Amino acid sequence: MAKDEINDKPFDLDVILKQLGPFGKYNIVNYALLLFPIYLAGMYSSIYVFEASDIDYRCEITQCEVINESLWLEYAIPRDKNDLSKCKRYQFTGNYSQSNVTCTQKDFEVVVEQCDKYVYSDEDSAVKDFDLGCQNWKRTLIGTIHNSGLFVSLPLTGMLSDRFGRKVALPIASLMNGIFGITRSFSTNYYMMIAMEFLEASLGAGAYSTAFVLAMEIVGPKGRVFGNTLINVLYVFGSMTLAGLAWWLQNWRKLLRILYFPALLVFSYLWILNESARWLLSKGRHEEAVEILKKASNMNKVHISDDSLSSLFKLGTEDPKSKEVANNEGKTESSFLQALKSSIIRKRVAVCSFLWITCTFVYYGLSINSVSLAGNKYMNFMLVAFVEIPANFVCLYVLEKFGRKRTLTSTYLLSACFCVSLSLIRKDQKWLSLVIYLSGKFSITVAYSSVYIYVSEVFPTNVRQSLLAVCSALGRVGSTLAPLTPLLALYYDNLPAIFFASITVVASALVFTLPETINVPLPDTIEEAERQSKKEDNA
Repeated sequence: MAKDEINDKPFDLDVILKQLGPFGKYNIVNYALLLFPIYLAGMYSSIYVFEASDIDYRCEITQCEVINESLWLEYAIPRDKNDLSKCKRYQFTGNYSQSNVTCTQKDFEVVVEQCDKYVYSDEDSAVKDFDLGCQNWKRTLIGTIHNSGLFVSLPLTGMLSDRFGRKVALPIASLMNGIFGITRSFSTNYYMMIAMEFLEASLGAGAYSTAFVLAMEIVGPKGRVFGNTLINVLYVFGSMTLAGLAWWLQNWRKLLRILYFPALLVFSYLWILNESARWLLSKGRHEEAVEILKKASNMNKVHISDDSLSSLFKLGTEDPKSKEVANNEGKTESSFLQALKSSIIRKRVAVCSFLWITCTFVYYGLSINSVSLAGNKYMNFMLVAFVEIPANFVCLYVLEKFGRKRTLTSTYLLSACFCVSLSLIRKDQKWLSLVIYLSGKFSITVAYSSVYIYVSEVFPTNVRQSLLAVCSALGRVGSTLAPLTPLLALYYDNLPAIFFASITVVASALVFTLPETINVPLPDTIEEAERQSKKEDNA
């Protein structure tokens, strides 16, 4: 763009951000601050996997426990898949007395009954602390309760951020993380634990989205792709750190206290973090925005002309423009309703929501079920998380090379194929099953990253944010149901993988109903969005 064109163009903050450069000293310092809560969010998002991990336990046979040798276990407990059953026992019919303890085969009838007490292994878990033996629904419900808190945290933190600022919303959300996360480590019963789980997620999970938005707002367009990649990588490192610390500590209460204490430190951002200049301008606080931009130019050693900075004030002093903004705000609701009157837009909302649900369901489901793979559960979790790093880089390449539709269709189908393959592999082929499992996670990660971009390209500008929020909110249904998928393995070991494969095949087919958007200008109106589909039909 020529210099004269910039000067003649109405004020655009991106012009000044472009002058500041994509990643100068100011951006680096602020990104370093913002990447810290994002790193923490990577740990908090899946911490329930290690809080209430499934451990070994068996029925307590009161009459026989005082006997040191365990040969009597074969007579007392039936076999389930070649292992001693966790939840069933044979009925004891012997004559029991403390002075003459005998536990032989003749003391048990071949009558199976449910256990009422359990003997737990030395492994640490909330399952042991709260006596959750054979109540797998209670164990998996912890993760579901955590993810259901996202339905509250996203709109709540969004409203707080839009009204009071990003640098206010982020520290408060992080403070809630720290308070309720540490309090949860002192839980005295199961119900206190799930209550703290919900409060921590519903009041604190928005720290990630706030940090993400602020990170995107402090750089220009060219810096956002690189910034987004940094955020994804730090989030993955957080997940890997979680598994490493859980492996080292082997104590879920200590794990919570160590991981959540740093969240309290983020509260200091109220005084040390710079507010988003874009948000300040949207609120008419032009002088504060100018001071921040001047600070950024000094740190980056870049000169910003006074004319560029003075144009910021013109935006707020011109009454017609202020009225125009007010009018636009008044039209938001009507534009949203008008968009939903279009059958094409409604169909896209439904399809995109299903694509989002599929991604979150399979993405989190594979992460959660990774601890059930043969081998070291902590190492498996770290590997499943690490594979997301190359997946995000591959996503950037294939989207531009092959387009959105082919990328999504292929990655959904690949994920389905890898998941089905897991059911065809013998249990003794541990490495092969791990490689295929990682390949499935790789594929769904590429699809997940692609959906974020694709969904934003098929809706018109005036309702893009609103419809994107609808799809994202509905997508949380997948992450809320994902923690329950280990229950499917109780009926058949590979049932979760088969379930993942089925839903991804459906998603792959639905992609064909959407238009291709590579190298296509973003639609600004409902009519332009509808023409995307018409061009696709005529092609």
